[in-house]
Amino acid sequence: MSATTNAAVLQDDELLIERVFEAPPELVFEVWTKPEHLMRWWGPKDFVTTTFEQDFRVGGAYRACIRDDKGADHWMQGAYKEIVPAERIVMSFGWADGAMDVRDHTVTVTFGRLAGGRTLFRFHQTSFATVEARDSHIGGWSSLLDKLAVYLAKES
Repeated sequence: MSATTNAAVLQDDELLIERVFEAPPELVFEVWTKPEHLMRWWGPKDFVTTTFEQDFRVGGAYRACIRDDKGADHWMQGAYKEIVPAERIVMSFGWADGAMDVRDHTVTVTFGRLAGGRTLFRFHQTSFATVEARDSHIGGWSSLLDKLAVYLAKES
């Protein structure tokens, strides 16, 4: 699991979540970028990933579906803007139905190398239309990262 969890708000339209994972950046990057891994941990608590399709290259697109515990499907999509292996991914993100006005956000994830084979992981999302929309994503992304930590512990 993560040794440190910190959610900080930079401005009203931005979200930043930091974690320390007990796995090297190369592994964290790999499980963040390959559908065979993503299918096992992507989505908040009590959600399962039913689809994760991607063309993992700059300019390539992704599309994913997560199913909640009531059986409702929630589709997300985006495109990759920047990829630096084991260091950074910049991608657009949006809910296919435009939920909470989240249609074309920018998500940046970074993988910093720490002593002891650990990773300082930073998740940054912008630009939210409302504070409520931003705050509603804190729990979902934090829960997703909890699932990632559990998955990484099994994979390392």
